[in-house]
Amino acid sequence: MEWPAYLDEYEKLVIRMNTPRVVIDNAVCPTATLVKVDSARRHGILLEAVQVLTDLNLSIKKAYISSDGRWFMDVFHVTDLNGNKLTDESVISYIEQSLETSHYYGRTNDFNGLTALELTGTDRVGLLSEVFAVLADLQCSVVESKVWTHNGRIASLIYVKDCNSGSPIEDSQQIDRIEARLRNVLKGDNDIRSAKTTVSMDVTHTERRLHQMMFADRDYERKPIFRHCADYPLVTVQNWAERGYSVVNVQCKDRTKLLFDVVCTLTDMEYVVFHATINTAADRAYLEFYIRHIDGTPISSEAEKQRVIQCLQAAVGRRASEGVRLELCMEDKQGLLADVTRTFRENGLNVTRAEISTTRDTALNLFYVTDAMGNDADPKIIEAVRQKIGLSKLKVKELPLICHKKAEEGEEQTVGVGGAVLLSLGSLVRRNLYNLGLIRSYS
Repeated sequence: MEWPAYLDEYEKLVIRMNTPRVVIDNAVCPTATLVKVDSARRHGILLEAVQVLTDLNLSIKKAYISSDGRWFMDVFHVTDLNGNKLTDESVISYIEQSLETSHYYGRTNDFNGLTALELTGTDRVGLLSEVFAVLADLQCSVVESKVWTHNGRIASLIYVKDCNSGSPIEDSQQIDRIEARLRNVLKGDNDIRSAKTTVSMDVTHTERRLHQMMFADRDYERKPIFRHCADYPLVTVQNWAERGYSVVNVQCKDRTKLLFDVVCTLTDMEYVVFHATINTAADRAYLEFYIRHIDGTPISSEAEKQRVIQCLQAAVGRRASEGVRLELCMEDKQGLLADVTRTFRENGLNVTRAEISTTRDTALNLFYVTDAMGNDADPKIIEAVRQKIGLSKLKVKELPLICHKKAEEGEEQTVGVGGAVLLSLGSLVRRNLYNLGLIRSYS
């Protein structure tokens, strides 16, 4: 390891003692690559590990998490999105380096030199079109952006630069103009109090920040304006008084980044995951966590249990892929997003989620669209929009499917009964504690 010049020998020793040990094994499991992480236990270490894997769009088929005193051990069974084991040495090396160095030196940030705009408010048809039109008018070039909607609310992180100079926007008067114009757009006619706009030079992990923004906006307490048809997650919380844990179970449709969304929310709510098991079968995911507050106490009241349930259901639902998935790939130009989203609005399409990116001079953008009421968009309208923007530029893409290969022979799978998981402190929880070596028998 190459050390920064300012570190003395004691600081180097502390770093060596606390640096995670990472082993990547392709021999043990025939269907997945095992990523093992051992490290000193601290708040957020699990989230950092999951974040590295999910940022690479890897699928986590199973995971076992356990802590023993001050030590923490994670084992992840991962594949690529096609269900294949990891064979690319550059990817394996990147995982090892990222997991071993992310806490102390930070990871390379792709958004340096950009200005970050954070927006929250009430969702409505055409809102994104108005936002991008304002930015185009103010000579802001959108480089990257992610937009989530949930329960009638919208949260967006937009990374921009000055379209003339290509530099970050630092002029205080320009920043004030951007904030004022965007705040007026977000307020509309009925969101005077809750619309928020922030311009910042500080850049964090985009998707974690989106979770934090929607959590602060209390989207989990709001009733949806549009009809949502996503598979609703089943979440239960029970206390195990004997061991001092709260046991959280989540069952829902499996998808990429599901574990990240759940762990991110638990971490930001200041719960520590001491043990966990994650399993997937067919298109279902089963997640079980043994948690405590940072101060070591379990969940203390029924009201707190209900809040945890609401927040985890919201965390799963925010990334739900509702609507038709449209992929725009074309030469980037100033005002492109304003033009495209205006076409959506003029045809009554509502954007429920968006991922905006640019590489050199090419824009590659994903939009998930429904009709104004949250129902499936009329295929004829979709085709009309494609005709206007360009059939070769805007394409309908199938939603990516999680590939689950046949489970290893003899391996136990979690199943639902009557559409729900049978949760019992005398069975499922005790079995997992037994597997983790915390009790002698679960019979």
